[in-house]
Amino acid sequence: MKNKIIFWMDAFLLHYCLAFYMQKKYDAEYYGIIDISNKPKSFFQTQELLNLKKFWFYHDQIDPDEKPNLDYLSEFEKKYEINLWQLAINERIFYRFNDFYKFSDNQILSILEQECKFYESILDEIKPNLIIAEKPVYHHSHIFSELCKAKKIKTLFIGQSRLAYKSILSSDAFQLDSIKDFETMDSKNRNFEELLDFLKSSNVSKQLKTFKDSFTTSKIKKINAAKEFLLFSENTNLKSHYTYFGRTKSKVVLHELLSSIKKKYRSNFIDKNLSMEIPDNENFVYFPLGMDEERNLLIGAPFFTNQVETVRHIAKSLPINHKLYVKEHYTISIRDWRKTSDYDEIMAIPNVKLFHPSVSNNELLKNCSLVISVGGTSSFEAVFYKKPSIIFTDTNYSILPSVYKVNSMHELPSVIRQSLLTQVESASLDKFLQILEKDSVNFDLYGYMSKMHEHFYFGGNLADVEITSSSMKSFLENNKIEFENLADAHIKKIVDYELNN
Repeated sequence: MKNKIIFWMDAFLLHYCLAFYMQKKYDAEYYGIIDISNKPKSFFQTQELLNLKKFWFYHDQIDPDEKPNLDYLSEFEKKYEINLWQLAINERIFYRFNDFYKFSDNQILSILEQECKFYESILDEIKPNLIIAEKPVYHHSHIFSELCKAKKIKTLFIGQSRLAYKSILSSDAFQLDSIKDFETMDSKNRNFEELLDFLKSSNVSKQLKTFKDSFTTSKIKKINAAKEFLLFSENTNLKSHYTYFGRTKSKVVLHELLSSIKKKYRSNFIDKNLSMEIPDNENFVYFPLGMDEERNLLIGAPFFTNQVETVRHIAKSLPINHKLYVKEHYTISIRDWRKTSDYDEIMAIPNVKLFHPSVSNNELLKNCSLVISVGGTSSFEAVFYKKPSIIFTDTNYSILPSVYKVNSMHELPSVIRQSLLTQVESASLDKFLQILEKDSVNFDLYGYMSKMHEHFYFGGNLADVEITSSSMKSFLENNKIEFENLADAHIKKIVDYELNN
């Protein structure tokens, strides 16, 4: 009997392209859940490049104005052990980050109910063997993945590896598939100098900077996107997609103008007020700020989403002979930086020093006593510099003995003191890198995103665009080698899963 595979497809388009090349090599029944806006929707309705046995448009299932059934939602939570309000309150569309629309409680509950019923009906009807998707970044895709997990349906996620220009394929969004081999694996006996050389040759920072520098930076593409939106778009998503509620053309234009002004003002504030020099001979704990609107924080660390408050808690928890150094991340410029009031608040906390995003991350890692992060790359890189670290979420490197996970702020003071006494081992890092290399595949996610933005989305400036069959054909052909390699890697994973069942 053929395997039944459901692909989660969205504006990222990767899983449409992946399914196209997988279908040529792997005989299975292919299905799709399509999370897309109205203009590209017509492509999926009429396309003949990919043979989907059945597909559903996610937004066609959702009407936020229907009255919610709390009894159903309560039963769903109990049955599958999924905390729905936790996901809803951390959803960037519903709260905190939405500048266009305020959702009522009933609207949120109605959306949740219809999502849950939609997912249950699909899984009950199709009874898939496998779900293939990107690591969930929004509440609705995370609910689907958690429901699949509860129903013992295998999932296969793709995400950025901690090695540059590589991706991770794994059955768990937070963990490596080969981590089970950690205890039995032999170290290659590389010392810290050799391991640090490996890190420098595989550092993701350069890859991320290249992506950031190309994202929505073309003025010509911005102008063309604005023309397309203002002159040729009927803006029908305003009524059909809750993610677009409140986004009238006038509000979007005003928001873009204000964003541009805010970004420039905040950038000037950062240049004038954040520290540029690392003091000599000072004991300090290092906390790099992360992006507020990201999966790592909103889904991975749901109770640590207020980073200003987290800085305050860390400062309260430090030994008296240590300062807290906080550094802004350069990629947050994509989100127009933080409010200057956030920076003022951090700088006002006693025993805290806030550093400019241009300050060397390597120098801070080299000179600190301890790294604390939500669960980002800096806590992983700390190990290469023989520094212990503390995180607030599950990560694929948390198996390392010098990495401590904090579940509650009440634990923080004692965990900090314990961490400061920890000696970092090279052998465990050596073993973890072997596992990381084993589970990494040669696919540059950020490079793919840049090409996808350029080809379809006016350099990343407009998502609601028409996609033609000819433009998709050319994109598939231009990136054939990369997609075929990625398809091969997925098929290999599927075969491994079948052998291990």
